Amino acid sequence: MTSTSLPDTMDALYDTTRSQEIMARSRTRFPGGVNSPVRAFGGVGGEPFVVARGKGARIWDVDDNEYIDYVLSWGPLVLGHAPDVVLEALRDVMQYGTSFGIPTGLELELAEKIAVRMPHLEMMRFVSSGTEAAMSVARLARAVTGRDHLLKFEGCYHGHADSFLVKAGSGVATLGLPNSPGVPDALAQLTLTCAYNDLEAVERIARSVPLAAILLEPIVGNGGYIEPVPGFIEGLRRIADETGALLVFDEVMTGFRIAYGGARERFGVTPDLTALGKVIGGGLPVAAYGGSRAIMERIAPTGPVYQAGTLSGNPLAMAGGLATLGALTREVHDGITARTAQLVAGLREMASRHGVPFRASHSGSMWGFFFKDELVTNFDEAKTSDTALFKRFFHAARARGVYLAPSAFEAAFMSAAHGEAEIASTLERLDAAMGVATSNTLSG
Repeated sequence: MTSTSLPDTMDALYDTTRSQEIMARSRTRFPGGVNSPVRAFGGVGGEPFVVARGKGARIWDVDDNEYIDYVLSWGPLVLGHAPDVVLEALRDVMQYGTSFGIPTGLELELAEKIAVRMPHLEMMRFVSSGTEAAMSVARLARAVTGRDHLLKFEGCYHGHADSFLVKAGSGVATLGLPNSPGVPDALAQLTLTCAYNDLEAVERIARSVPLAAILLEPIVGNGGYIEPVPGFIEGLRRIADETGALLVFDEVMTGFRIAYGGARERFGVTPDLTALGKVIGGGLPVAAYGGSRAIMERIAPTGPVYQAGTLSGNPLAMAGGLATLGALTREVHDGITARTAQLVAGLREMASRHGVPFRASHSGSMWGFFFKDELVTNFDEAKTSDTALFKRFFHAARARGVYLAPSAFEAAFMSAAHGEAEIASTLERLDAAMGVATSNTLSG
C-alpha cells in the first residue's frame, strides 16, 4: 500500500513488509517486540506497523503507507506531528546542550506558562513521565494526610507504579489483566477501587476507611472515553473535604485537551493535587505534579518528602512544552474543539446510516466511541461494548489509511493539523470501513 493506493483486501495490507521484518527482529530484543504493551496490537490482533515519520495530521510507516493519525502519540501532539514551532525551539535549545542536572530558566518559563492556565498549581515539580508524576502524588498525599489508603476508579490508569496496577485501564485493560504480578499483596490492599461515577460507593468507602487521596481521571481516557455524570466531580470534592482526603486530578491525558485550562476550567472544581504530562512536553518526555504552596513545600528540599530525577526539567522537554503551549492559544484550542465536534457528529451520522449500535462523544480535542447503544458511565459498561466489531473496524480503517488506537479501551485525539480536508477524508474512509466491518468480512 502507498499513500495513493489503498488495498482492496486486508490480506494485501499484511503481505511481508519491512514492518514485519523489523518487528520480527524486535521480538528478539524487547518483550513482545515493543517498549509499551498496547503497541503490540494485542487488543486488535494483526501485526503492528513500524512508523518512519510524521508531519501534521499524518504518519508514514517504513513501507511508505500513509495514515491520518488520531492516536497522536497517545495525546501529546496537540499541534500535530513535527510542528515547525516545536522543531525550531528544539534546534535553538539543543545547540547549547541536552541535559545539565542544574536549574535552567526554561523550567521557570514553562511552570509560569502552566500556572497562568491552572492558577491552582501554585507550585509544581517537573518529572519525566506520567507514572512518575502519579507515583509522586500518591507519596505526597500519604505524607500530608498521615494515611495509607488510596481510592482509584476501575478502568482508570495512573501509570505502572505498584499502587496503581489494581483494576487499571490502558494496556492493562486491553490485555485483560485485573492486576499485575510483582505487586505485593500488602501494597495492593492499600489501593481501594470502585466504579467510576458511583458517588454512593465513594462515600461509603471514604467514611469507612481513612483515605489519603481520591485519585481520578476527570474524563476517563484509559478505559475508553467515559465522561463524569453531572454532579460526580463536585460530589468527590465534597466527600474529600468532609473526610480529610485529598482530591487528585490525573490530567496527564486531559490537561490542555478537554479545556484551555484543563479540568478545573471544564468542571469548576479545584483539586488539591494535579498530575500533568503529554501536552506539556509537546512530544518530549515530561510530566509534572503540583498544587498549593502549603502542600508542595512538603517536597524535598523544603520538606521531608523525597523525590528526585536526573532528567527532570530537561531543557529539550521544557522547550517543547513552551513552544506547544505558546502556540496553543485559546483561539487555536477552540478551533480544534470545533473540528473534533464535526468529526464526532459525522461518525454518529455514519453509524446511524449503517444501523450500527454506537456511542461517540468528545470534550475539547479528546474524543472516543463505543459500539454500544447505551451510554457508558463506567468500565464494566465499557466492557460490554462490541469489541469484536471494534477489531474489524480498526483493521478496515487502517487498511484505508486511518489510524485509530489499537484498543477498544483508549480515547482518541485531534490536533491543530487536522483541518477540514482531513476530517472529510477521514469520514469518507471510515464510512467504507464501517461497511466492511459490519459485513463480518475483511474484504474491501
